[in-house]
Amino acid sequence: MGNQDNNENRFASSELTMGQMNAIVKKLGGHDNVLRFLRGELIVSEPTSSWREQDGVIYFSVTSDGTTGEQWITRLENKGFSVHDHAKSILRSPNFKTTSSITYEMAVFKGMFEDRITKNIHFKAKNRRFSVPNAEVACLIREKFSDKELEAMGLSRIVIMHGPIIEDFGGNLVLSVELNGIRFWVTTDYIEPNCNLSRKSGFAFVVSQVKT
Repeated sequence: MGNQDNNENRFASSELTMGQMNAIVKKLGGHDNVLRFLRGELIVSEPTSSWREQDGVIYFSVTSDGTTGEQWITRLENKGFSVHDHAKSILRSPNFKTTSSITYEMAVFKGMFEDRITKNIHFKAKNRRFSVPNAEVACLIREKFSDKELEAMGLSRIVIMHGPIIEDFGGNLVLSVELNGIRFWVTTDYIEPNCNLSRKSGFAFVVSQVKT
């Protein structure tokens, strides 16, 4: 009984160091916010993520809004993103199609598996009944996620596995979103059936799309 009484009377904070206690006060925003928290005036909640990972596949959704390729260039650059010249060529191509009010449920394979040949990645997606995305999702993904979030996913870039578009510089390219220490990039990758893609890349496909 004595030990049980001691356990019940022990302060809940007894196993925390002074440094940890101080860090909690700072996290809450200082002494006044600690008192607000104790009075029930300040709510602390777990951060919610806009993506989830399951079995090496990252899932999230994006919704189109009818923005044209040319408008995307302006929109992204005005928000501080960098759009590579090759990516601009694709965005200005007549083969770049836009949609409006379509919610895409996306799946991104993390490139940790051994066989990262382009045609085999498409085969892997087909086996899961994932479909080829519209190129516009590159812009939607870039706007949705910061480089810090890409890093949290364990990726250096997300390659959008849409049908290759021949741009002004003469290559079959797909759009990609790249983690860069200086700039937030929308860039491109050359895609051929036998390309061997990077282990740190993710490969984006569509699980489903719904008109909203």
